[in-house]
Amino acid sequence: MNPHLQDAVASLSRIVLGKDRQLRLALSCLLARGHLLVEDLPGMGKTTVALALARVLGLTHHRVQFTSDLLPADILGVSIYETASGNFRFHPGPVFTQLLLADEINRASPKTQSALLEAMAEEQVSIDGQTRALPQPFFVVATQNPSDQVGVFALPESQLDRFLMRISMGYPAAAAERALLTEPERRDLLLGLAPSLTPEALIELQREVQQVRTAPALIDYILALVHHTRAHPALQHGLSPRAALALRHAAQAWALIDGRGSVIPEDVQAVFAAVATHRLQARSAGTAPSAQDILAAVAIP
Repeated sequence: MNPHLQDAVASLSRIVLGKDRQLRLALSCLLARGHLLVEDLPGMGKTTVALALARVLGLTHHRVQFTSDLLPADILGVSIYETASGNFRFHPGPVFTQLLLADEINRASPKTQSALLEAMAEEQVSIDGQTRALPQPFFVVATQNPSDQVGVFALPESQLDRFLMRISMGYPAAAAERALLTEPERRDLLLGLAPSLTPEALIELQREVQQVRTAPALIDYILALVHHTRAHPALQHGLSPRAALALRHAAQAWALIDGRGSVIPEDVQAVFAAVATHRLQARSAGTAPSAQDILAAVAIP
């Protein structure tokens, strides 16, 4: 494993205990130049993961608490008339950062949620007839509560598709939870967390991800998985070409973290659930195949 990545994984594991797989998925997502959605019950460490990623990767970050009365201008910024100069001056919103933590994103209205679409897709925002580039690298790490919670709005499919991965933290193991109760508060540990990377080093690692070899047989495997979802009778829609690209990029990033220069089928399998499940919609409740069902149904080349 790359020494800097090894140090990053170790630092993240000291903050978020017993969640090594979720942390590796989150890191793979950012290395693949994707945006991350963390879904779980309140109090499961979703926000801690996002803040730890920002600190370990050495990124500037802003946090926006999404609420029902949040407006697009509260995220993107607004032009204000200044009497002294007689001109409008643009005041950038919190989206002008390297890592935007969209906390509880599904508590905002769909109109406000959609304000992030251009930023996530093009790494720019268009306001008042002007297009403004966002800092590089740029990521959105969003948290959301389960759909059965009070006061939430379901994310539109177009918004969900902009997230390369969706992960869930889950309850901690008994030993990890005991450590949480006996060790210093995670927020105090976060303050003393030193960066393992710089933004420039992260951009270079993203370039290395693109160089990880994906053999033709692996491309065939990814396509077979994608085509299986499109033909599955229980699914309303299968995975899109964008999802296929996301699967490849995520597998390349997973391989890089393992220190390999080529993708193997296990890399695809490791990231498949995080990349695919939030993009699949069942025809009726309770009938959607699990990620493991899909992987089991498609032969490895």
